[in-house]
Amino acid sequence: MSNHRADSEIIQEYIEYIASDGFPCIAAKAAVAKQQVQCIVADHLACPHNDEEILQFIYDFVDSYRDSDALYHSAAVIFKGPEEINEELFENLLWMRLQSLADLDLKRYDYDKRVDSNPDSGKFSFSLKEEAFFIIGLHPANSRLTRRFNYPVLTFNPHAQFEELRDLNKFENMQRVVRKRDLAFSGSVNPMLENYGTSSEAHQYSGKQYDDEWQCPLNINDARSKPDTAA
Repeated sequence: MSNHRADSEIIQEYIEYIASDGFPCIAAKAAVAKQQVQCIVADHLACPHNDEEILQFIYDFVDSYRDSDALYHSAAVIFKGPEEINEELFENLLWMRLQSLADLDLKRYDYDKRVDSNPDSGKFSFSLKEEAFFIIGLHPANSRLTRRFNYPVLTFNPHAQFEELRDLNKFENMQRVVRKRDLAFSGSVNPMLENYGTSSEAHQYSGKQYDDEWQCPLNINDARSKPDTAA
């Protein structure tokens, strides 16, 4: 891995990774096949330098997603660094970046009212531009083989897509297929996988395995809870 590689090469590597035979998520594969995966390359996961650019990228993605009638859209933020990483460092930096993006976003938008902003809630989902997202974190040292990629990545998947799949009676079948493929590739099913509404999806973002004592560090200063100062 080299920080001198062109952004286009890094993006192509990510697309090929999703499209590879071993990658278990069939929804992500469908997004690639439909050319509905949008990508941006940022410098370093620990650095706030690209946060405004990342936020605008997500805002543009939200607009295009909302204008589309098709299923399976995904947005990936790929970071060139850090090159040396472990699960604990990735977890810390993931929540650092999400906290920074959330703080910037809440200056302009409310939290998505369809989900809970409390990361301890079974109804929690991350929100930008009032659109809830399920986050998938990838990095080279992930304990889950299916979450290992040569660069740190935060993948933003619109939460409403999962609800739409439920309404179409497609979600449970897709979930079974993904878990079967994960088992075949990794030798086990991710123990952090839980059905939405049972436990907080925050446990699934980094790919790290947590115990019952873990507390998500994300702190959302929800704009909806602020007093209305309008005359």
